Amino acid sequence: MSVVGIPVVGSPDLFPVRRVYCVGRNYAAHAREMGFDPDREPPFFFSKPNDDASIVSVPAGTTGTLPYPPLTQNYHYEAELVVAIGKGGRDIAPGDAAAHVFGYAAGLDMTRRDLQIAAREKGRPWEVGKAFDFSAPVGPITPRADVPDVNRAGIRLEVDGAVRQQATVAHLIWSVDEVIANLSTLFALAPGDLVFTGTPEGVGAVVAGQALTVAVDGLVPLSVRIA
Repeated sequence: MSVVGIPVVGSPDLFPVRRVYCVGRNYAAHAREMGFDPDREPPFFFSKPNDDASIVSVPAGTTGTLPYPPLTQNYHYEAELVVAIGKGGRDIAPGDAAAHVFGYAAGLDMTRRDLQIAAREKGRPWEVGKAFDFSAPVGPITPRADVPDVNRAGIRLEVDGAVRQQATVAHLIWSVDEVIANLSTLFALAPGDLVFTGTPEGVGAVVAGQALTVAVDGLVPLSVRIA
């Protein structure tokens, strides 16, 4: 497997991915739709593989292809703001977190929901539901300086042109800065890390042939089709 490089808006360079972290249940309404109390407990994290079998880098103006994964009958989309880390650190203060951000992208945390729930009910890890091939599509990264206020950005997902998820980043239970700060107490962050910050309510299943578009204000949209 090779290192995945994600296009950077306004540059010929690619952002080489080091690790992929994801925040679970970071929008209150999504926590409720999954059957959980959205009280502001400490955030929890899981990971996806960082290789080119799992990350789908989708350049601007193109549509990525996601093969329908095996062993699931309930394949879900989760639209997310993705944060690209450009400066490493440990125990980062929330007020300093923005300085560690390289940029932002639209992403999808694709999920084999039936396998995730079955594992969860048995107290087992989520990997089979979250960390499979083609599970992490990511659009081009827009540098932080070109995104004036990501915390006010709207986020929306459409399936075949119909809006299924819609919220603003301000609805995060834990803000982008707080997510980075919390994550840095558990892991030493480094340039190349990606952080999926959570999904709004409205998650649902998709089938082969459907087209998905994730739009985050100020960022390049991400478009994929289920094969």
